[in-house]
This record gives sequence, structure tokens and C-alpha cells, in this order.
Amino acid sequence: MSALLDGLRVLDMSTMIAAPTTASLLADYGAEVIKLERPLTGDFVRKFGAQKQGQGLYWKTLSRNKKSVALDLHLPETQELMRSWVKKFDVVIENFRPGTLEKWGLGPNELLTANPGLILLRVTAYGQNGPYRDRPGFGTLAEAMTGVASVTGYPDKPPLLPAFPLADVMAGYLGASAVLAALYRRNSSSEGEVIDLAIYEALLKVIELQIIEFDQNGTLHKRNGNQLEDTAPRGAYLCGDGQWIALSASTQPIAERVLRAIGGEQLVQDPRFRTNLERVEHADALDSMISDWCNKRARNEAIAELSQMGCAVGPLETVDSMFDNPQVKARESVTTVSDPDLGPVRMTNIFPKFSNATPTLRAAGPALIGGDTVDVLQHDLGLSEEMLRNLLMPKTSSDNVK
Repeated sequence: MSALLDGLRVLDMSTMIAAPTTASLLADYGAEVIKLERPLTGDFVRKFGAQKQGQGLYWKTLSRNKKSVALDLHLPETQELMRSWVKKFDVVIENFRPGTLEKWGLGPNELLTANPGLILLRVTAYGQNGPYRDRPGFGTLAEAMTGVASVTGYPDKPPLLPAFPLADVMAGYLGASAVLAALYRRNSSSEGEVIDLAIYEALLKVIELQIIEFDQNGTLHKRNGNQLEDTAPRGAYLCGDGQWIALSASTQPIAERVLRAIGGEQLVQDPRFRTNLERVEHADALDSMISDWCNKRARNEAIAELSQMGCAVGPLETVDSMFDNPQVKARESVTTVSDPDLGPVRMTNIFPKFSNATPTLRAAGPALIGGDTVDVLQHDLGLSEEMLRNLLMPKTSSDNVK
């Protein structure tokens, strides 16, 4: 049984999180992804965040299923090689500052002249045009610029930036869908494509309701903690055993079930809570009632009672307790990969599940910078060992090439 993207070849020239997430998703689905790294120092993510035994942990999961090739794109001989090598790929992913590829003679015109069917994904903070085009930027600035941070947090506190790379990962998923759409079109047209992805635009999708609300009604949402201005009840509630649950009642039937569970039919008929608009208006009072009800029960007891009534409720886990969540375990949402450097490593599995294809995690991110350079370049370009030595020795030690 073949993988979903068996035979697809991807050159990942990008770094950090957003664009490499696109490459990681394609690798998960079976594409052969060649990760291009800087000689000696490698990708920035190798040293980003937590490490163990000198190995970057984010690198291990973000670069899983990828091969590592180390080349210095600043060198004219590497740039010349790229014009030939690009013919061997279906997709190229890059996230250099706008104009960088053009400066190296590797812009879209040159790459698509060499390979007319190439799909070139260009990921930047702000896109290839506009007044912010040349500014450096990360996902954090997208979370700020789009208004996401302004409506996240509590009204008496400053705007809250996410504690995880929300914009980068959203952009990575959008990049993957755009690449696959372009590949689908190429099947009938044989034409390549240049995709201009701005990280901030990926995040606008998250707040599209607030955008149209402001345009049509002049509504400007504010920070509201765990509550929503559009629906109630919704929040995190502390139970009597010190553990938390999360509850959401975004439809009238679900809201009535919650009311019935915590206060019987009398609460369902309470004029403060009969409609969603009334519940939103009296959200603090409703939250207080739910909190009091939860405080008198252990978490499992609260979840059981609410679930029995058909409410949308679940445990609010920490990362360590999430590993033991029975739903996570049943679906193998977290799996174990055997890594030659760290041994067994648990990381997220490949999502979603498919009925016929069986995507597999073949390996964690490679430890050796450029460990696949010789094998890949010999296979793709037929370079002799002497040619490879001349290409690699100026910037790459022999220890980094196998």
C-alpha cells in the first residue's frame, strides 16, 4: 500500500517554524522531503527551545521524515548547482526575505524556466508586496497585527500573545493545502505555480467572524477571559478535587442540557438564561452557578453527570496528563518513534487518519547536519566524489557529510 504522496519530491529551503511545518506535513503524507541546511551550524530550530543530549527537541518532531543536505546558498557554485537540481523536484519551499532568491539568481523566473512544472511556495511574515514587505517578522507579529492578541486575555490585563506558535502552525497548514491545490491543477495544466503566503493572512481566518461583524455592525470585540461574547456558557471550571473541566454550550439544545444538569427545569426556564442573548448578558451569573456546582464534585464525577445529560464537556488536561487521556491513547494521537540519538521519543502522530492509505513516521529529525548530502546529490545529479568534495569542503567539514 503506497503512501498518499508517494513519488512527490520536495526541497525544503526554509527555516524556523511556518514554512518547515508545510514541509513536515508533506513528509508525513509520504513525500520525499530534502531539508536544505546551512553547513556546520545547520537549521536555527536545531538550537531553538529545549534540548536533550545536545539535540533540539523541536527539531526532532518538526523535521521528522526529512533528509538533511548541507549547502551554502551564498556560494556561486551552489547557486549554479541549484539551477540544475531544481529540475528533480515537484515542490520548493522557501522563506527568505523577499528579493533574496532573486539576488542569488534563483528567483521564480529562473526556477520555473529550469522546471516549468515546479510549485514554488514562498512564505514570509507579510508577503511579497506591500509596505511591510521588507520587514523581518515572526508569527508573534502576525498574532499582534491581526487583532488576535487584542481580544485574548482578560479585560483588566494587557493583550495576551499565545504561548505557542499559533500563527506559524496555521500558516504551515495553509501552505500545505495551497501546495496540494497547485499540484492538483498541475495534473491537468502541466503548469507550475508561485504561491505567495503571508503568515499574518493565515491567522485572519481565525478571526473572520469578528472581521465581518465589525464591517457590517461596527462590533469591536474586547478581551473577555474564557467567556465568549457570542455564546454562553463557555469556560474552564475548577472542580472539588483541584482539577479542571472545560465546557461549551454553543447551541440552544446544549445550553439547555447544561442548565438542566446543574439546576433542573427551573433553571432552564429562568428568564435570564432562556435565550443565547440573555445568557451572554448574564454570563457572569451563569458562570458562578456552574463553578459552584463543579466545586461540589470531583472532576470525573462532574464530567460523568454532564456527559450523561448530553453536555459538551471534557477534562482540561496539562501536557503530562494528556498522555494518559483515554481518548488520546485509544486513537494513538501520540506515538513513539525510535531515534538513534535519544532512543524512544514520543511525539504527535500523523493526522488525520485515512481508511486506505497508511502514512507512517519513518524517523525523527536527523541528528547529523548534511548527513544525506552525498547520497542525495550523487543520486540526483550523478556528481563524482571529487566534485562533491570541491563543492562541500570550503564550508563543510568531513564530519558533517556521510
